[in-house]
Amino acid sequence: MKRTLITLAMTLSVAAPAMADLALATSKNCMACHAVDKKLVGPSYKDVAAKYSGQKDAVDKLAAKIVKGGAGVWGPVPMPANAQVNDAEAKKLAAWVLTQK
Repeated sequence: MKRTLITLAMTLSVAAPAMADLALATSKNCMACHAVDKKLVGPSYKDVAAKYSGQKDAVDKLAAKIVKGGAGVWGPVPMPANAQVNDAEAKKLAAWVLTQK
């Protein structure tokens, strides 16, 4: 019983941050155009993470794109600006996206 509780606690401690940021992405309507593992209107988060892997300024670059929008990086469909996302939320979302493997 004790071993089961420890395993459960460890699983939840790893999954909780990922779920919290998925919840933020959902609440800010990011998931209307993006998915973790497949292209929708925009690229999958796994593809974004792969593209920016190893770039030291990736969080700041992606956070700026989340807030201001962007075009031309992933094809002809532009990403609109997201005025409902503040800078701190954008950095949190960008950091989470970059953890998707």
